[in-house]
Amino acid sequence: MALAFDEFGRPFIILREQEKKTRLRGLDAQKANIAAGKAVARILRTSLGPKGMDKMLQSPDGDVTITNDGATILEQMDVDNQIAKLMVELSRSQDYEIGDGTTGVVVMAGALLEQAEKLLERGIHPIRVAEGYEMASRIAFEHLERISQKFEFSADNIEPLVQTCMTTLSSKIVNRCKRALAEIAVKAVLAVADLERKDVNMDLIKVEGKVGGKLEDTELIYGIVVDKDMSHPQMPKKIEDAKIAILTCPFEPPKPKTKHKVDIDTVEKFQTLREQEQKYFDEMVQKCKDAGATLVICQWGFDDEANHLLMHRNLPAVRWVGGVELELIAIATGGRIVPRFQELSPEKLGKAGLVREKSFGTTKDRMLYIEQCANSRAVTIFIRGGNKMMIEETKRSLHDALCVARNLIRNNSIVYGGGSAEISCSIAVETAADRHPGVEQYAIRSFADALDAVPLALAENSGLPPIDTLTAVKAQQVKEGNPHCGVDCNDVGTNDMKEQNVFETLIGKQQQILLATQVVKMILKIDDVISPSEY
Repeated sequence: MALAFDEFGRPFIILREQEKKTRLRGLDAQKANIAAGKAVARILRTSLGPKGMDKMLQSPDGDVTITNDGATILEQMDVDNQIAKLMVELSRSQDYEIGDGTTGVVVMAGALLEQAEKLLERGIHPIRVAEGYEMASRIAFEHLERISQKFEFSADNIEPLVQTCMTTLSSKIVNRCKRALAEIAVKAVLAVADLERKDVNMDLIKVEGKVGGKLEDTELIYGIVVDKDMSHPQMPKKIEDAKIAILTCPFEPPKPKTKHKVDIDTVEKFQTLREQEQKYFDEMVQKCKDAGATLVICQWGFDDEANHLLMHRNLPAVRWVGGVELELIAIATGGRIVPRFQELSPEKLGKAGLVREKSFGTTKDRMLYIEQCANSRAVTIFIRGGNKMMIEETKRSLHDALCVARNLIRNNSIVYGGGSAEISCSIAVETAADRHPGVEQYAIRSFADALDAVPLALAENSGLPPIDTLTAVKAQQVKEGNPHCGVDCNDVGTNDMKEQNVFETLIGKQQQILLATQVVKMILKIDDVISPSEY
């Protein structure tokens, strides 16, 4: 260190070697990376399964999130380590692609890293470990195909879809009314699904929440719910066979773009200005009436004068409706969004069978329901709950259930849950290890051990003795050759997941194994970490 003075004679210290980088190489680097990956997985381990715990996260500005969803926990967590960030990305990619199983995939990756550490300590080269894992993941992937089952469902028989969504919801805080929510999720997806093309447009499902009421009051509305009320209290609260004009232009007099100043020095001038404005509003309202509109939905505000006129002319209106909602209303009612009054014409109006205003609770919170639309593909799930956090968590849980239903429409293969699929794969991988001469077989066996981490965590979170439970279930699977035996988390008294109706989607499970293996391979291949110093 050296002391120097600036031009005002104030001393400051010069630190030498400020850019000194810290560097980890070889086995040390791998061990540090593995430790970081394991730390993230350990946090999520306890929130796996139907008895999993929730996490409470506080953001820097004091917002509190309480959640059980792996992807959300990792998104909200403030992670500095680069390897831990890879785990965050891992859960995010599972969330984007599948929507469910975000906790499981991180637990799986953590277990693979833990097993890899033991192999590295024995002196096996990381590349050989990675290659062994790759082989094992292929074996597990194919084995899942073999044990999966197809189930048939139709628009009339939705029971299998509901059962699978219930499995997803049972690990969330909303599990006490999982049946009702699973049915809502399935009906919503089927309402917007194109079963011929096996495609679901999730943008058409809107999830709205309002504090108050209880979870059981959550409902599915075939139409759109907008958190707005009529712009004038005396407008009608219910309109049947509405013809809706969807506007993105305000009911206001035109404002010149330049800086301007109007001098009004006589009463006559003021009168003229007022008459001009009134005429302007008159024309606007008349154009809407001429087009045949019986309801106006506008993205911007109204002048008080215009509001008054609309009320007198019996033209109900809603103002300040957001852009996304406008688009949804346009899709649902088959209307066009009109940017100028001059362009209004009867064929651009949307049609809805019923538009009504509904008030909630004693605070007279009002919302608009637009139902029986021309294109009834757009639906809204309207959630009620005791507080904001409950509603947010229900939204996340429903998102998972919606994604599961969507995946099943795309590909209707399922495997059984409760860790049964993992145990079955573990046995298959263990058996396959004997066919591989060379060092890779160690890695393949370790992969089989890592697969056991999910059922172990399930048993642990359910308060069962983990190792006893796992060995008992594994022995039962080997003895009976039945891949449906899993961990009985809810103490139903049977290990057969088929009887318990615990299903998971096949593509979700396969994706978990593939993604976890990819990330672990990537982490194992890093042998040199250069990071800048802490100054």
